[in-house]
Amino acid sequence: MKKKLTGAQIVLEALKKEGIQHIFGIPGGVLIPLMDALYDEPEIKFMLTRHEQAAAHMADGFARATGRPAVCLATSGPGATNLVTGIATAHMDSIPMVAITGQVATSLIGNDAFQEVDITGITRPITKNNYLVKDVRELAQVFREAFYVAASGRPGPVLIDIPVDVQKASAEFDYPKEIELRSYKPKYEGHPIQIKKALELIAHSSRPIIYAGGGVVRSRASAELTEFARMTGIPVILTLMGLGGFPAGDELFCGMPGMHGTVYANHSLMETDLIIAVGARFDDRVTGKVDTFAPHARIIHIDIDSSSIGKNVRVDVPIVGDIKHVMRQMLLEAPKASCAPWRERIAEWKRKYPLEYKRDDKLHPQFIIEEINRLTGGEAIIATEVGQHQMWVAQFYRFKEPDLLITSGGLGTMGFGFPAAIGAQIGRPDKVVFDIAGDGSFQMNIQELTTAVENRIPVKVAVLNNCHLGMVRQWQELFYNKRYSGTFLSPCTDFAAIAGAFGARGCRVSRPEEVAPALEASLKEKEVPFVIDFRIEPDEKVFPMVPAGASLDEMLSGIS
Repeated sequence: MKKKLTGAQIVLEALKKEGIQHIFGIPGGVLIPLMDALYDEPEIKFMLTRHEQAAAHMADGFARATGRPAVCLATSGPGATNLVTGIATAHMDSIPMVAITGQVATSLIGNDAFQEVDITGITRPITKNNYLVKDVRELAQVFREAFYVAASGRPGPVLIDIPVDVQKASAEFDYPKEIELRSYKPKYEGHPIQIKKALELIAHSSRPIIYAGGGVVRSRASAELTEFARMTGIPVILTLMGLGGFPAGDELFCGMPGMHGTVYANHSLMETDLIIAVGARFDDRVTGKVDTFAPHARIIHIDIDSSSIGKNVRVDVPIVGDIKHVMRQMLLEAPKASCAPWRERIAEWKRKYPLEYKRDDKLHPQFIIEEINRLTGGEAIIATEVGQHQMWVAQFYRFKEPDLLITSGGLGTMGFGFPAAIGAQIGRPDKVVFDIAGDGSFQMNIQELTTAVENRIPVKVAVLNNCHLGMVRQWQELFYNKRYSGTFLSPCTDFAAIAGAFGARGCRVSRPEEVAPALEASLKEKEVPFVIDFRIEPDEKVFPMVPAGASLDEMLSGIS
């Protein structure tokens, strides 16, 4: 007869079976049984965060950096609802994460008990699946299912809500070795007939372009994509979420498309006769005005999520399947594309419209990012918040490989970068990790400096401090007659002083010649976070820029 365990002990045993060594979160009253069990558990470290949103972002960053599911934890009521933004962020970017929430006792559910909230109802639209476990005998099966669903197919977050009495109850622990869900069967192999049609289109195309997104990174298909592009000779553009999925230094790389993409990437999309979309979803920030997007192109769309295909643009050849599997199938018979004149045309655009900025005695954010790239060899993990700095990173950091960019693409979550960087550093202690932040975003989860100091996590933070909500200010300047409403962050925050108050290290930089020494000092710090307060000009703008609702060939370009 198997030994009986409490529900709390079953949770921990299930997590160990799944290889979980860290839990990010904050305890509360209905989680005390689980926290008590953790007290005696040497194999799992509980990372006490200072806000539940940050706990979700830390788990998210860990998962992005390692490719493995991660776990966050919160109590019932406000603890659970504070996870919602982090869960939605993971959902939009297809990140495998399991969120565990405590719940009031089963006898009180539905009675408006203290700190009761229907978190499964609230999170249903932003999770792949969620569970309210009312019977301790179901816990092991639920956890096995949750991790399987989170990591398979198109990855995403799963939530498990556990009432306090279920944590206290006892049952035998029997963890399933295999899992099969009748209603959930991800399709991994592409249909051979569709692949044949795609290869025929490629063989007859004279101006093809590969448009790849985050699916390449999530499916670990960077090597296959790179081999396919080089074998066929087809140029590659990468979305924000796809950066690193193809090496930035390759001559076939054309940068990022869309609102703040390169001129040559956008020209390529407007003049191509064939788009090979690989794990990308044709979102509005890429397409611009859909009616004028890629007017001459036929479209091949490869994605594991059938609902993403044809959702935003018309598709000629849909291929449902995992990117890694489908690319391997296509490599078996991939034709050499007849597009040498097309590649030369793109090369001419690159020469004519390079990414550029003023090079003078002022402190420019693009220069700071170039220096971070130089000093890290393009091999650091770069987390970002959301705003102008995020776009400058996408433009000026040269990502060599996948899993190096950790950014909130779909939801655009301010406050994401710093806690995500902490999670990434825990998952990849061998890597240098930078959070490149805006002053507005960094302040949204700045309290996690304490978490990083307590756990000796040497994350570097480069705050591009313009004392404004920079991206909104840019729009106000360009499109709203410089009516700067609600975007001046006054007084301008001294982030170096704040870092010191939290027990971290910090310094302020205001001149170009100070950039490299400050970055070098941060790279030498191995014990605590290092915050560099870079004082940049408030009127610095991100160019190129496609105005909202405009066509990709209506770019605003210029030296900011």
